[in-house]
Amino acid sequence: MSVEAWATFAGFWVVFVTSPGPNAVNCIRNGMTFGFTRALWGVAAILTQAALFLFLSAIGVTALIKASPAAFLAAQIAGAAVLLWLGVRTWRRAGRPLTAEAAAPARIYGHAFLVATINPKSVAGYLAAFSQFVSPNVSIGQQMWAIVPTALGITFASYAGYTALGAGLGRAALSAVANVAVRKGLAACFILYGAALAAAALRGLP
Repeated sequence: MSVEAWATFAGFWVVFVTSPGPNAVNCIRNGMTFGFTRALWGVAAILTQAALFLFLSAIGVTALIKASPAAFLAAQIAGAAVLLWLGVRTWRRAGRPLTAEAAAPARIYGHAFLVATINPKSVAGYLAAFSQFVSPNVSIGQQMWAIVPTALGITFASYAGYTALGAGLGRAALSAVANVAVRKGLAACFILYGAALAAAALRGLP
């Protein structure tokens, strides 16, 4: 993976994991309820889910590359469409209140893993994001050495930050993360990324 491709991926991943949603709200509420240190079990659950979904996405992309370059190109275009959909969906829901249930102390990890797994952007979003940034001409295994540490590092920083926000600011943090302008700004980033990546994929058409 080139430096340029890595930087583009890292920039996208920042937007992807900082977009306010169930994971962010759950981390904030865990921080408010259990304190920063104990609430980090919730962050660990999100990292587990992220590692699992990255692995599954890599398997899916590898299968497409081996099966057909045309299928891989179709997946790239479909992935870009998913990012556009996520952006439009986030924009339309920017004014709605964010809600999430705080888990009991003994269930912080399991609850956070469940929230992360059923998050609407998780399944489609990980495959969409992953399919855009891998090169079909380079071993997926080699590229994973750059993608996985970057993705997990940014994911940890994001949700540990939300957890610290909850522990430090209490309920005021929920108002900050639910700010309509912030959520629309992140939605616009999804839309711009999706449009740019779709254009790049379409340039690969014969």
